[in-house]
Amino acid sequence: MFGQKGIPPRENTMKTTITNFPAHMEYSSKLASGLKTAPGWTVTPAAVGLGKPRMLYLGKQGQLYVTRRDAGDVLMLTDADKDGKFENMIRVADFPGVHGITSKDNFMYLCNNNKVLRYALNEDGTLAKAADTLIKDLPSGGQHANRTMDFGPDGKLYISVGSVCNDCKESDKETAAMLQVDPKTLKRTLYASGLRNTIGFDWHPGSGEMWGLDNGGDTKGDEWPPEELNHIVMGGNYGFPFAYGKKEVDKSREDPIGNTKEGWAKLTQPSVLEFPAHSAPIAFAFFDKGPNKGDALICWHGSWNRENPSGYKVQRINFDNKGNAVGSEDFLNGFLIGNERFGRPAEL
Repeated sequence: MFGQKGIPPRENTMKTTITNFPAHMEYSSKLASGLKTAPGWTVTPAAVGLGKPRMLYLGKQGQLYVTRRDAGDVLMLTDADKDGKFENMIRVADFPGVHGITSKDNFMYLCNNNKVLRYALNEDGTLAKAADTLIKDLPSGGQHANRTMDFGPDGKLYISVGSVCNDCKESDKETAAMLQVDPKTLKRTLYASGLRNTIGFDWHPGSGEMWGLDNGGDTKGDEWPPEELNHIVMGGNYGFPFAYGKKEVDKSREDPIGNTKEGWAKLTQPSVLEFPAHSAPIAFAFFDKGPNKGDALICWHGSWNRENPSGYKVQRINFDNKGNAVGSEDFLNGFLIGNERFGRPAEL
């Protein structure tokens, strides 16, 4: 058995999980009025009563598309009078487990755990009833089934595929990875590996380089491993499952076959910034125009396994004029009140 799994760890280690899921409070306008924004910004409810919205996509005519994984559908919201509040909502697609969404060349792309579908876009923003199945064999998600995808500056489609379990060595090279797909041939390439679950990723509007936020492992205590911001490059290995952050070895893991954890870590890409463990980064997006161009926002979905809850807010990540991430600050918070919460930021 050890010959298949590698040599057990040399150190005696203990895995610890503290379960503390802040209690849910029903949304109300009073609670929303208590949200705090960065200076110069305001927050206004644009639509309510959506159930459990996940990913968002803004259409060419200002429509807001919302995927609802639990309901298995996609909503289209419209704001006819352009007052910042959506008056109308219709269901435009039914797709069990739908999560990721993007658009290109008058087509809408949707994905769930295993499939990527393509719908023709009608003039009014609705989707054609029939879809083309482009991919039907993405690896089964296991613990991390929430696929996200987007088109890069090179016209290729990128799909994030999370790890099957918490911190096991994956048997399928397409898991814990970023995949690149040629939209013409549908050929898949392993773009980057060692990414436990990078749901949020985007390209810097100046450099065109890919960045993303990775979720660290569970059962390793309150403070480690960190959530990490990575500069994602083709062929890069970001450490999972043997290392996190800036090449920090996970001492609870066995050594990989034919190597040591330390030897493995030396060949990986270090994180650029680290954030509190278990904060659960979901969406990540750059400002692509205006005075904030080049900075980014990240949605922290919020912890369930930390004594003192972390996350439950949106932060701004500051980049310098050379395209390097240099720090972060709160952008929108107030969803967490004591040990209760009325929202879990998911997309922006």
